[in-house]
Amino acid sequence: MSSAQRIATTSAPSSRGLELFDQVDYRLAETEAEKDAIYRLRYRAYLKEGTIEPNCRQTITDRFDDLDNSWIFGVYLKGALASSLRITVASPENPVCPSMDVFSDLLEPELAKGKIIVDPTRFVADPLRADRFPELPYITLRLAFVACAYFNADIGLATVRAEHQAFYRRMFMHEAMCPPRRYPGLTKSIAMMAVNYPAMRDKVFARYPFLRSTLFERRMLFERASERSSPSLHLTEFPADSAAMVALAT
Repeated sequence: MSSAQRIATTSAPSSRGLELFDQVDYRLAETEAEKDAIYRLRYRAYLKEGTIEPNCRQTITDRFDDLDNSWIFGVYLKGALASSLRITVASPENPVCPSMDVFSDLLEPELAKGKIIVDPTRFVADPLRADRFPELPYITLRLAFVACAYFNADIGLATVRAEHQAFYRRMFMHEAMCPPRRYPGLTKSIAMMAVNYPAMRDKVFARYPFLRSTLFERRMLFERASERSSPSLHLTEFPADSAAMVALAT
């Protein structure tokens, strides 16, 4: 099954999906070894989807990975790297983000108004696990909403292929901002979607309580190693109460 089919058919986490939360760790990648494992995962995932051409390095990385306003996360299932997401936060003081390269005409006016924009990119899942664990998109993309809360975002973005838009509209209440455009390094066009986070967060949380987070969780995820004692966070230490999550799955 392709990622388009997988995402399009993924429903809210089932009771089995909720049990996976006990086996998931979010880890901020800070060492070269951690980052290299994620760059290789990106390559395998993109190559399987046909969105890149093969390269001899068998890795996918770009200049945005090294930005001070970027955070690269690995999502580990039962101790193994299962998926990844990069979060970049754009602000008037630091406007550089991946989506700016392609959608500057839409983003620059928002930054000029003083807006804070969370730009999640490089969402990938291990091709060997994606079909067996269809809950991975929910578990992984939760990081985008956690980031919106931590950074007091005005806008949350999603730069996605056209066939994925329905999922993001349903999941995060994103709206398409423009038709798909060519995206550097990818063979398939990408559309930009956006959500007004302050206006829509309560509606999203009401539908998907597991997207909620605590201040402690947010700090553990986004503070760098020099600012905290542990780079890893076990998912079930801090999510929404299990009763609400079970109700969601029924």
